[in-house]
Amino acid sequence: MQENFENNNKDNIKETEIDINEENAKENIKPKNKKVTIFNFILIVVIFVGLLIYMINVDGIDNIIEVLQKVDYRWVLLGVGCLFIHWTCEAITLHIPIKKMYKDQKFTNSIKVSMIGLLFNNITPFSSGGQPMQAYELTKTGKRVSDSLSAMAIKFIITQTALVITTLIVIVIEFNFFKNLMQDYIWVAIVGFSVNIVAIILVMLAGINKRFITIFTNPIIKFLGKIHILKHPDEKIEKLDKSIDNFAKQFKFMRSEKKMVLQMFITSVIQSLAYYSITYMVYRAFGNYGITFWQIIPTQAFLLLIMTFIPTPGSGLGAEGGFYLLFNSIFKEGTINMSILFWRMYTFYLPILVGTLFLIPIKRKKDNKNVEEI
Repeated sequence: MQENFENNNKDNIKETEIDINEENAKENIKPKNKKVTIFNFILIVVIFVGLLIYMINVDGIDNIIEVLQKVDYRWVLLGVGCLFIHWTCEAITLHIPIKKMYKDQKFTNSIKVSMIGLLFNNITPFSSGGQPMQAYELTKTGKRVSDSLSAMAIKFIITQTALVITTLIVIVIEFNFFKNLMQDYIWVAIVGFSVNIVAIILVMLAGINKRFITIFTNPIIKFLGKIHILKHPDEKIEKLDKSIDNFAKQFKFMRSEKKMVLQMFITSVIQSLAYYSITYMVYRAFGNYGITFWQIIPTQAFLLLIMTFIPTPGSGLGAEGGFYLLFNSIFKEGTINMSILFWRMYTFYLPILVGTLFLIPIKRKKDNKNVEEI
């Protein structure tokens, strides 16, 4: 009896520790600084207004109206279709691993979480706010923070691998076109692809060999603590240690679920192609022709790599400037600025608008109780 009591007591203590760690994790990912979010929204509005003012000064109102009258809106609608495919695939790649862990996960909730993630990716520097907000939203439906973050790490590995492989294959097929177009920036392309490949390898190593990662991260955290950039370094190391342990378990789970990985990989390839297709739809909407869909893809992929190094929310200014530099030579004269605006509407402003709508709680009466519809 004494032995059973001690075992039960140990189990209770262990469960209590897990609950405390989970509550601490929730506090860490819970959004706190509303002033920063408001500032980022203001910055986005300023960039948008600045782009409009720039267009009016460079192109003139008359030319802008003329260009808009000539737009083929069939291609515009196809671009909207590509955007919806991109959003749907984003939700599916999140839903698949979460559904494996929690059988009660609903796809409607995965859509909501994905759109909120896209919103906060676009309004935070280096797209840093998306994953914490997604994990926070998932805790509202009973998901553990550690499981949510592990699922998103799995998603990151697979989606980035699909993106890099798809892009490299297309670059090989259209190498001459890409080399001629990117001759002044080819070194940046090499660096960008290398960084993505290294990031994938590091995340995978975290799931395979914990010591290989901590041997680098722990000294860095301690150093940042000594120079007072990071508070409570020992606590940070302990939390990182637990997160890596949990991720290692989920990574082992992922390696055993080959069918799940294949489903996510195929979905991610479709997602990448849908995103790249938006640029081609904008290209055709403004009466451009001569460049094929497969030639647009590596150029757009390279632009995406540039955007990852821009610290402003949504890579503001860098994205617009990069689009101008890369595509100006293949767009009709007088259409590039309007094309940039349309492209940013698809890839930046619409995700913010739609993602914001998903933050609004919707309630209705059901069985004499108010329940939130997800």
